[in-house]
Amino acid sequence: MKDTLNSFLMIGQSNMAGRGFLKDVKPIYNQNIHVLINGRWQVMWEPINPDRPTSGIGLAASFAGAWCANNPDKQIGLIPCAEGGSSLEDWSVGGVLFENALFQAKLAQRSSKLQGIIWHQGENDSFAGRFSNYALRLSAFVEALREQLGEPDIPFISGDLGDYLSEGRYGPYFTEYKLINEALLGFSSQNPHCFFVTASQLSANPDGLHFDAASLRKFGLRYFDAFTLRQNILKPAGDEAQRLEQIYNRSLTNAEQIAVLEIDFGSGKMSLQEYEKKLSTLKP
Repeated sequence: MKDTLNSFLMIGQSNMAGRGFLKDVKPIYNQNIHVLINGRWQVMWEPINPDRPTSGIGLAASFAGAWCANNPDKQIGLIPCAEGGSSLEDWSVGGVLFENALFQAKLAQRSSKLQGIIWHQGENDSFAGRFSNYALRLSAFVEALREQLGEPDIPFISGDLGDYLSEGRYGPYFTEYKLINEALLGFSSQNPHCFFVTASQLSANPDGLHFDAASLRKFGLRYFDAFTLRQNILKPAGDEAQRLEQIYNRSLTNAEQIAVLEIDFGSGKMSLQEYEKKLSTLKP
């Protein structure tokens, strides 16, 4: 797998980990998409980044689905290290979150080629004037991560905070989110191999804090476009719905259909009789 698997480090806070409701979108399953678990690559299943009991749909699955659609003969690996509620200070160089992400990424480098870092964070820095030196602190973080991974030019992709933040139940805590967005865009525009993704037209869960599942699917496509095009994505593409349907409706191989059946049976979603009946139609 070392020569064929391309990996991406997923870091940030809860909207990177994913809080979209699993029931709200179609699943993405592809045996070319892997997740690093206990230092080993496993076929991806959502939630990818279970940092909390409420973990759910994130942006990484559609990012990976789009990557596979563009690279049908290659494999992708996701390295989940996002931590809900974390501030940029929590990600300081030498801190626990930084060291864990570095350790996981280095494990991944043993069996894959690290291709990019995808980041979504900032809600916990949207107050008390933290925006004023956010870009400077983020620059130090990215520089140290690149240096210690031995990847000085690796793409670093960040995204907008949602425009809904000021209206939700936690709105009073995020009075400066627009200034964080400006800092993120400025950082990406002024630093090499750094790119920014808009959250325009994306919506929230009822909590008004987290992107909903449908929005996170679209967000993942935008992150993929930024990575592929090596440029900021400042407005939504007009074909997001169609691209997602192509990912959802991809024909599963026989092996993938069997694997999905095994997951459904093992998680108690179907009886043994139903499982064996469906399995018998798939085995060669």
